[in-house]
Amino acid sequence: MSIVDVRHLAVGYEGREILHDVSLSVDQKEVVAILGANGSGKSTLIRTILGLVPIGRGEIDLFETPQRRFKQWARVGYVPQRLGAGSGVPATVGEVVASGRLARRGIFRLPGAADKTAVRDALTDVGLLDRINDPVSTLSGGQQQRTLIARALAGKPDLLVLDEPTAGVDAASQEAFAAALGRFGDGGGTILLVAHELGPLRPLIDRAVVVHEGRIAFEGAPPEPAGHHAEPDHDHVHPHAVQPTAGICEWAPTDRMAAN
Repeated sequence: MSIVDVRHLAVGYEGREILHDVSLSVDQKEVVAILGANGSGKSTLIRTILGLVPIGRGEIDLFETPQRRFKQWARVGYVPQRLGAGSGVPATVGEVVASGRLARRGIFRLPGAADKTAVRDALTDVGLLDRINDPVSTLSGGQQQRTLIARALAGKPDLLVLDEPTAGVDAASQEAFAAALGRFGDGGGTILLVAHELGPLRPLIDRAVVVHEGRIAFEGAPPEPAGHHAEPDHDHVHPHAVQPTAGICEWAPTDRMAAN
């Protein structure tokens, strides 16, 4: 079954085309990494797939349904780029993760036993259950990103989309991400992620797609690390330019469902 199918996609901002004739497919249970330098268009591609950026030309299908008619956003979990997840969000870790259940239960229903179990399971999966009652603003950057991943996992999605989940976070959090994503994939989930480099995620990747100047430049097996990136003690933590985003509450399936 095709989970994501992008055909001849073109996307632009303010009269300047960013993506040019991009075609990409992701099948059920596949783990696909979109790689590329900063500014290559890789984040624009996944944001367009999610409907956060309008399509200029071309078509996108999700779960074999045209994106413009797709309603089952609870099947999609999204983890945005890290941008100080706690800034301006006076919430506990548990409350942030619980927001990932809204698309499943609806806005006007109180959380039930299944919701509470899903939150605890997701936090256990990323190693943060002991922080469930702590303010998210007290977490490190890596722990905040793990909270975002737990929020997506709590919704029990079939497709998990992640935008640079390991960029600039500590090695321990990167290993926790890799373990959690591995379990999600082993459970039958499909993963589409954007990365500057793969680091500990590399063993999980079935296929890599390299975006260069808004076009698909390569598609195939994930590249082997080279130079100092291949050294055993290289921790893959680098500063990365963060693209504009609304932070921890940037995207929720209920918002998308209400817009349709």
